[in-house]
Amino acid sequence: MPSKSLGGGSSAVAASTHAACARFRGTDPLVVGRTRRQLALDLGFPDDSGYIPAARWTRAMTFEHLVRDALFAGEVATTTVGRAGLDRPKKVVTVNAHVHVDETAELLAAAHEAAVEEGAATLVHGLAVPFAGFEDGVATEVKPDFAVVTAGEGRTSWLIVGDAKDYERVRSRIDDTRLLKGFLQVALGAESAAAWSRLPGGMAVHSHGVLAVPRNSFLQPEALVEALHDHRAEVRMRVAERRREAAETKYLPGTDVAPFVAHLLATFDPATCITCPLFSYCRHELRTSPHPADLLVEIGVPAELRSQVAGLVTGGEAAARVPASVVAQVRATLDGVGRTTGQLRVDGAGRPGTVDMVLAKADAAALGVHGIALRRHTGHGQEEWAVTVFDEPQSVETRRAVMRLLGQEITAAMAESASRGAYAVHVVVPDAVTADVLASIADNLAGVELSRLRWERDQAMGREPLTFSGEPARIPTALHPVERTAVSFLLEDDRARARALTLRAPVVDLRAVLAQHVAAGGPASSSLRLDYLVAWAETLTKGPVKPRELEDDIERSQHTPGARLTGRRSDAVHRALTGGRGGDPDPERYTALVTEELAYKRDVLERALAALRTVRDSSLRDVHHTIEADAQAVWRRRLDLHASDLVRFGRTYRHWRNSLVPVIESDGRCRRQLAALGNPQAAADMAADAGVREVVPATVVSAGPLVLDVESRRLGTGARIVLLHVNGNACVEQPGTAMTPLKGSVKFSGMAIGPLAGVDDEPRRFVWAPDNVPALAPGDRLVVADFSWYCDLKGNKALSVGRPAADDMSAPKPECGAYSYADAPEEHQYCCRPHEDAEADWSDRLAERRDNGELNPQVWPPVVDADAFEVTPEGAPVADPAAMAQDEGPDDLTLDDLE
Repeated sequence: MPSKSLGGGSSAVAASTHAACARFRGTDPLVVGRTRRQLALDLGFPDDSGYIPAARWTRAMTFEHLVRDALFAGEVATTTVGRAGLDRPKKVVTVNAHVHVDETAELLAAAHEAAVEEGAATLVHGLAVPFAGFEDGVATEVKPDFAVVTAGEGRTSWLIVGDAKDYERVRSRIDDTRLLKGFLQVALGAESAAAWSRLPGGMAVHSHGVLAVPRNSFLQPEALVEALHDHRAEVRMRVAERRREAAETKYLPGTDVAPFVAHLLATFDPATCITCPLFSYCRHELRTSPHPADLLVEIGVPAELRSQVAGLVTGGEAAARVPASVVAQVRATLDGVGRTTGQLRVDGAGRPGTVDMVLAKADAAALGVHGIALRRHTGHGQEEWAVTVFDEPQSVETRRAVMRLLGQEITAAMAESASRGAYAVHVVVPDAVTADVLASIADNLAGVELSRLRWERDQAMGREPLTFSGEPARIPTALHPVERTAVSFLLEDDRARARALTLRAPVVDLRAVLAQHVAAGGPASSSLRLDYLVAWAETLTKGPVKPRELEDDIERSQHTPGARLTGRRSDAVHRALTGGRGGDPDPERYTALVTEELAYKRDVLERALAALRTVRDSSLRDVHHTIEADAQAVWRRRLDLHASDLVRFGRTYRHWRNSLVPVIESDGRCRRQLAALGNPQAAADMAADAGVREVVPATVVSAGPLVLDVESRRLGTGARIVLLHVNGNACVEQPGTAMTPLKGSVKFSGMAIGPLAGVDDEPRRFVWAPDNVPALAPGDRLVVADFSWYCDLKGNKALSVGRPAADDMSAPKPECGAYSYADAPEEHQYCCRPHEDAEADWSDRLAERRDNGELNPQVWPPVVDADAFEVTPEGAPVADPAAMAQDEGPDDLTLDDLE
């Protein structure tokens, strides 16, 4: 009888993502006898979204190869044992089970013997263990990448199961969701090993598991150890669920699978189902459905709102208090024309002092860059695009070149802005992924620069420069001033984003900016692509589109507007760069492909800027600009004095982070208040949200006297309200409203403000007497706000919005100069102390700890390097994906499985 594929460990873990879907559960490989990707092909809807680009697969294989390298294998094994709280092994042995069950059993028995008799730790690669609960059945094995066997108490040993995942560090961090998924896969291996009858006597599966992940862009591995109690409990639940679903399913092997799949009810969500191999099949089913309301499922309207907007798809109206953004999405989908939100422009994109940038990222390296294009906007107009293609995408010099080119443009923009009396500059990128890549490169180079300062101190003091783990260090060259400018600017953006300072925008995400002005049709998740959103913005001037055709065209496109490439384009670029298996590199084709990709990204960015130019400026724009300019004034002092300008948020001092709590709270409050003032759609959504008490809808009953029906039980007689919007038009943007910037706030005069007075026998009806009486008519729909939410001014003439303070903690004061710290170090140690001095002091402290045996490799358990800087020991092996044979990923694996 042929083996039934369980899809390996990855599939069981991924089930938790789609566990609510009966179709996903019912098409378990255990039931249908084939992987879901093969099932999708058999149904006539092949899965393209899960395709693994060759460069991405090569990177994964390169990382697994490095995990097996003798140097890193020993480090991973000892770190795992130490962080699991076990005794230090006397030696480390590395063996390979070649993904074979019998060989795995033999090597585990030998590893147990070595642990008991010699105190050795054995790192076993390529294990194969029967799937938990299916040892006697016909099922594929679980294949942990590695496991560590080490001595326990007495004559026992521990088995610590692990997996290797080449997760990218974004802004120096690995996403928690990815780590959770990785440890779930480790837990499946641990559960399967614990249930295996051939586990050696005296060996037990440890309560902790390990993930080997890259600690730097060279893919050099480090071990993350975590308790698996909760992970294993979830795995047991999922395995039991799979067995139960299989037992209850009536599919007969060998029969036509299409009717069986069709009868299974799908729980479709375009935002999450995209990772499922059956996504195209389920979407086609919805598109061809005879039921009009299925359109709402197709575009991802939340289940709890579908009944309230169902009337729209049959020619009727939506229910009251449905979020305006959802109504706009459905209406746009029905007629193929986007909807404006009513928000006027508050951003700086496309203005003098901004730098446009697009980037093509390499899949073969976490921080690899194929090419970039830059353009600066000046007071005389926009400059020409400067396109640069890099021959060595993953090299350190390429990363420095990216920062050098960007730094030159930022420096020029700063000089021009200062000459015009403006102090905020911006880098405009097409999406958040591009910003993440740039920030990750900046963090990489900042860590190298700080390490250089420490090592140069070591040399000056006659000490051998060593890494945190005690290996000989390779001292890099210093950052050039323009490189440092770009690095520092991007880390300023990183600190702002990590601190949740939502009003800050050193780096402007153009997609997010355009989304503030346009509500697109189709799935909301599709609007996360700038080219899709731009196409909908252009319908406002060019006429309607066919939503499904547009969605399909965008999905089929060979290009992307952001940093990442499509799978097929990535393959073509990688093949031209490296030659692939048995081929020769083609530099001319490589340059042409990257240049073509950058041209598409530039075109989409220019179309987005053109769409934004059709929207006039908001009266609130000066508020946003002032907030950014004040913050950048602090950053410029950091940069000029080299004082904490190379510090990412994760390295800010505890006192610094704690002191930011009031700043973060004031920033969030100001953002919500400005959104309520200036964005009619956002204000309508707030008013429809039962959890928002400060902003409420109202209807005009009569204009003389002014009587309102206020749809809130919280606002009663005596409460003062301010009128924000009338029939979707922002009052703050109307003639007669004036804005006055103050030191810590912004005052708006000309707004309608006044108290409510109750009307007999009408609990929610009030007479409103504002000092500034607006022109209203019966039936007008209003959005009003509790005046006390904004401010506590006594009169009804003006509204005040508090402005958040700039983050000036651990930053030079305006009066600090180049020699302030040198002249008075105690007085200025917490404001303008330069990195050169701070890192020299830290270098001395590390040397003292090393002399005392408090650092790796002397100390046990190993000390965790909290900085985790991008440094490479002298002579250590590094990843070179281009040097490996180029193979495509297995057909039965998806990108979701790989990650």
